[in-house]
Amino acid sequence: MDRLTNTIRPYAWGSTTAIPELVGAEPTGEPQAEMWMGAHPGAPSRTERGPLNEIIDAHPETELGSRAVEKFGPRLPFLLKLLAAGAPLSLQVHPDLQQAKEGYEDEEKRGVPIDAPHRNYKDANHKPELICALTPFDGLCGFRAPEEAAKLLEGLGVDSLEPYVDLLRAHPEEAALREVLTAVLSADPAEMERTVTEATAAAQRIGGAYEPYAGIAHHYPGDPGVIAAMLLNYVQLQPGEALFLGAGVPHAYLNGLGVEIMANSDNVLRCGLTPKHVDVPELLRIVRFEATDPGVLRPEASPDGEEVYDTPIDEFRLSRFVLPEGGADHELTVPTPQILLCTAGTVRAGELTLEPGESAFVPAGEMVRVSGTGTVFRATVVA
Repeated sequence: MDRLTNTIRPYAWGSTTAIPELVGAEPTGEPQAEMWMGAHPGAPSRTERGPLNEIIDAHPETELGSRAVEKFGPRLPFLLKLLAAGAPLSLQVHPDLQQAKEGYEDEEKRGVPIDAPHRNYKDANHKPELICALTPFDGLCGFRAPEEAAKLLEGLGVDSLEPYVDLLRAHPEEAALREVLTAVLSADPAEMERTVTEATAAAQRIGGAYEPYAGIAHHYPGDPGVIAAMLLNYVQLQPGEALFLGAGVPHAYLNGLGVEIMANSDNVLRCGLTPKHVDVPELLRIVRFEATDPGVLRPEASPDGEEVYDTPIDEFRLSRFVLPEGGADHELTVPTPQILLCTAGTVRAGELTLEPGESAFVPAGEMVRVSGTGTVFRATVVA
């Protein structure tokens, strides 16, 4: 078992206080957006044996187990994070596996540099993800029903939004959502900036259900993503609740601290709330234009005390143990790789003691028991 030393990514939207408060450190005044735990080459966790990606590359079957290697190849198929949003992230979607393969191959054939700002596909993998709230956590997830979106836009009383309201009411669900999102992202930038400015003033004045969008506009004034965001479900998670985000589902995290796990991919197509490249035609190919219930997940408890967040994919499996004072030890030995993350209290994992924000990598098949008083998240795969 390896204690992990992890990189914190200082993205501009990151909270300056959430991760320091969790780990008991003084804030630096700089944003601390994500702590990465895993073997992603962009910021691999470090151990006394060396970087985790190099350890796995050298002995994949020893570290990952034969079942995981056979199913996912010789690399850790997930990335675990602490995510601390102090401002909204970009509105975005992720491709499914076939779309990712096609998009990656196309950009490779066309010679688009892998680090080009207009490149969409950094790899040939999909990127389903799960976010589990550690604090109250706000986000956007999936489309509202067109009539609900029409009422929300109509309630602002902004004349330039009326064509979008009419489109939402004039067509079947898929066509209505597609046409409005296309129109918003393709509008004349100057005209859209005026519309967003007027809509923002109305949202600030009305408050209530419009408050989240006024907050988004505060960070991204004039951005067409402010209007696109109103097409989506607004979700508030309480600690312990989670969201699963599958392929093609537009989403954005707005505020809060959570544990995030995802397939090991960098593929993101943005819809707005960002100064980065927005490829509208490719985005429209990937987005699933269907109204959805955000589907807030609550963990399912098993007899051994493990609380599992059920998802429909195999690249990751996230669960947690809430360990009461004086409670029993838990046997966690499995034939697949694991990362253990403490988020509260003090947890003993094998020979290691983990405090909040500390984590460990457990190679496949290595015997490990957890005990103590606190909360530990367990990330592994289904193989």
